[in-house]
Amino acid sequence: MAKIDFGGMVEDVVTADEFPIEKAREILKNETITVLGYGVQGPAQALNLKDNGINVIIGQLEGDEYWEKAIKDGFVPGESLFPIEEAAKKGTIIMMLISDAGQAAVWPKIKKCLNPGDALYFSHGFSIVYKEQTGVIPPDNIDVILAAPKGSGTSVRRNFLDGSGINSSFAVFQDATGRAMDRTLALGIAIGSGYLFPTTFEKEVYSDLTGERGVLMGCLAGVMEAQYKTLRKNGHSTSEAFNETVEELTQSLIRLVDENGMDWMFSNCSATAQRGALDWAPKFRDAVLPVFEDLYESVKSGRETKRVIESNGAPDYKEKMTEELDAIKNSEMWKTGAAVRSLRPSRR
Repeated sequence: MAKIDFGGMVEDVVTADEFPIEKAREILKNETITVLGYGVQGPAQALNLKDNGINVIIGQLEGDEYWEKAIKDGFVPGESLFPIEEAAKKGTIIMMLISDAGQAAVWPKIKKCLNPGDALYFSHGFSIVYKEQTGVIPPDNIDVILAAPKGSGTSVRRNFLDGSGINSSFAVFQDATGRAMDRTLALGIAIGSGYLFPTTFEKEVYSDLTGERGVLMGCLAGVMEAQYKTLRKNGHSTSEAFNETVEELTQSLIRLVDENGMDWMFSNCSATAQRGALDWAPKFRDAVLPVFEDLYESVKSGRETKRVIESNGAPDYKEKMTEELDAIKNSEMWKTGAAVRSLRPSRR
């Protein structure tokens, strides 16, 4: 592992340079990788593995929309695409990429398909860390491992195709074979990671659930809506409110942050913007800090897990989720967003 200084804290990371794809192929050459679930992470990880020359098959509910998607992506029923239990029986490494609530539901069947020496792979620590609620308790004679890309499935695939890779965390929860770490790192590289950094199942799930509900999605959506509504309340047009709230962030400023950090972004804005941002950032920080502390405790205590399992495990979960997402899509703010995006010059 390479020693990297992250802001004064030296951490170990694994890069594709020191763990090349050729080494991953050698470690995985006798494995059959079963990807269970072809929804969010499944397609990206499966296709990246396939493109890297790894033997991969798909397990999905036969005939549903994701089954059809797998066929469109080149997986063949009876050859590389199977019903979930059949695929699980064929695999030596079972990648649990079904939704968190779905994992709890199918686990009793999957557990029966595992053989001594198999590996159970996750991209999220949810099922293992909250085992009292999910019931996912692996047998002692298999490896339990994790590689968690820090991005959506869309980003995992896109970054792989453009050659940049995506950062992923990795962890070994249970090493029954003595090969768990090699399997973990090989899979992490083969799914398209730019570099891998160590974590634990607990730390991964605590940080991931906090991040999704916080800065990455929930907080971002809430803060955008608050600013947009404030501007609209004070007489600004829909396009002006959206452009100042979303468009400038996503099309300009966040790219500067990505390139060289927040300080560099500040330095590349006007002196007026810089002064205002420096003055107001601490106020926003202090205002939301109690919310984040409450959020982290909700994650750690399992309250968020209870909410996820109860909500996403309900029979009408998809219908209710669609209603909530449609409410966002049909709001004035995001209808304006659709109109703004349609006016962008074509990027060919």
